[in-house]
Amino acid sequence: MKNSRSIQSIFSDIKKLSKDDTAKRKLSFKFESEFLNYQPYLKDFSYQHYKLFNEIAFKLNIQRSIEDLYAGRITNQTENRPALHHKYRTNPKSPDFNFKKITKPIIQRIKKGGFKNIITFGIGGSYEGPKLLQEFTKNQSSSFNYYFISGPDKDEFNSVIKPLIGQKNFYIFSSKSLSTDETLLCLKWIAQERSPNNSIVITANIDKAISLGFERDSIVPFPDSIGGRYSIWSPISLSVALENNFSSFLKGGSIADKMMLGNSKEDKRYQKFIKILAFSDIWFSNFKGKKNRIILSYNWKLRSIASYIQQLEMESLGKQSNPISLFDETGQSIFGGFGSTAQHSYFQLLHQGTAQFCTDIIYHPVKHSPLSSAQAIAQAKLLALRNRFSSDPKESTNSNSPVNLFMLQNLRLSSLGFLLTSWEHRVFITASMLQINPFDQFGVNAGKIAAKSVSDSI
Repeated sequence: MKNSRSIQSIFSDIKKLSKDDTAKRKLSFKFESEFLNYQPYLKDFSYQHYKLFNEIAFKLNIQRSIEDLYAGRITNQTENRPALHHKYRTNPKSPDFNFKKITKPIIQRIKKGGFKNIITFGIGGSYEGPKLLQEFTKNQSSSFNYYFISGPDKDEFNSVIKPLIGQKNFYIFSSKSLSTDETLLCLKWIAQERSPNNSIVITANIDKAISLGFERDSIVPFPDSIGGRYSIWSPISLSVALENNFSSFLKGGSIADKMMLGNSKEDKRYQKFIKILAFSDIWFSNFKGKKNRIILSYNWKLRSIASYIQQLEMESLGKQSNPISLFDETGQSIFGGFGSTAQHSYFQLLHQGTAQFCTDIIYHPVKHSPLSSAQAIAQAKLLALRNRFSSDPKESTNSNSPVNLFMLQNLRLSSLGFLLTSWEHRVFITASMLQINPFDQFGVNAGKIAAKSVSDSI
């Protein structure tokens, strides 16, 4: 793409579109793959918008940013390190990123040990990712019972752990830094139950693990360059690999990575799909006052995906605006949940309230639950388009929410891997356009320091 215009001139044209009624034409685009189909209902975002945002992406050399990320160059500038989570997908034979080889000894130990309950202690990415995967893959023929403890409220600990004391329990402590207060508290509470045979720690801080009494063969390492919210691809998800083909999850993500970097016609269409997501997020947040986005899933197996995406986006994009950036607003506020439940909770506000928001809907059509698919499609149209389902004026709806509709082709780990990797791509493109760092989280650290200061004074 060659463009001699200044970036300010392009931005000026974007601002004009916010007042131009002729720009409200429907974006005619669909993306289809073996993993998912995408249908946008993006009123007020047209091809004109996409073209201008893409010109800015060219000016900002977004493609170079993508190449730097995958080449392992320094992309987390504030902490002076690369972001290497993708290497579990793109370079799985590397000693540091070979998930199967790293986790195999522990998996064999658990299977041979006759354990009944797998109990994972962790918070943030060490909790949201494995929990999502476990819910997605759980089946009735499972050999284990799986539990997740986040802490620091001991009532949570007691309600889950106390009934299990005396059973064959295997304890997994997940913490990148091993400085997370919640996880350290759980480690203290379980001290009497823990032994070298029934517990492991997954961490990037090996020295701290040893000082806490873990033997070397009970320490599962992963690199410090893996952010917590991106750690779902790492040994943090070890428990899911006990009874599932985790490599298929990585494979689905790897295919999305290859498409992000590829040059084929199909790859270019995938890249346009990701850019539409990122560009429209920025457009609606910065120019249309839609600073909130609702994530709705219409499959029970995906009931926790909103929480996972909430962390991924709000920790990655929740930064101050860059003074040199064209855009004042950074990340949107994310909330949501299981769609069928949400419809009887906060949908009244969505359909007839005054709040301004965007919506992402995720579903997979299953024969035994046709109502879920019908709800997903109907709500997408009702939120985005004029209400044609009722003639009663009292039931008229705002129909002013832009909607991204994602249909998974199946409920397999490969499709989930493709979806979550695509979401990471969306976040990275958005961050690059906003010229912010999606890989640090100093606001989270500030909260930890404040809590410790208060705790020390009590």
